[in-house]
Amino acid sequence: MISMYEVYKSYENGTSAIRGINLTIEDGEFAFLVGPSGSGKTTIIKMITGEVYPTSGVVSVNGFDLSRIKRRQTPKLRRTLGVIFQDFRLIDKKTVYENVAFAMYVLGKSNKEIKQRVPYVLQLVGLESRMSCLPAELSGGEQQRVAIARALVNNPQVIIADEPTGNIDPARSLEIMMLLEKINELGTTVLVVTHERELVNRFSKRVIAIDAGRLISDGMGGYYEYDEE
Repeated sequence: MISMYEVYKSYENGTSAIRGINLTIEDGEFAFLVGPSGSGKTTIIKMITGEVYPTSGVVSVNGFDLSRIKRRQTPKLRRTLGVIFQDFRLIDKKTVYENVAFAMYVLGKSNKEIKQRVPYVLQLVGLESRMSCLPAELSGGEQQRVAIARALVNNPQVIIADEPTGNIDPARSLEIMMLLEKINELGTTVLVVTHERELVNRFSKRVIAIDAGRLISDGMGGYYEYDEE
């Protein structure tokens, strides 16, 4: 579960990024986080992942209190999260299988666990026939699915997808969103940060909208209309 209570975040340069947000995302939920550039979306994600800390208020993620967390506990927090980036961040010289396996290897998982888990996750994202391919041999949509498999492989409680469809075409974008919906149906909490209004409007999911660091809308379906400057 993710919860924020009266959260404020100001940076050293004086920027007030988050202004009194109260928010709870329950286990098993699927939610979109939307808002214009500079609205505070990135700061919220960075607080959830422990990259930055609130100036005041309480942020709790999967049982970890980010207001009090000790630096040595941050890796434990991050093991409960799977993060999907817009730019994929795959290792060019590793195969699809190796890219996904590496995420398990760095956590000290055994070869037996890796050999059991990686094929299962690649099958889940529809890439079982592409295991031996290098990233350069894949389409943009396939590369994003590898990134999703990598985020999933350690069985996180929460998947955070930061503009997951920003670098792929509309048809592939819909496929990626349907895949994230499937993952959510299997029990994983999913939080998607996106600018794509049409995509959000195609799914009857919770939409959390922020602007100027404040929560301005939170409900099921429908995209909050804002003007990009």
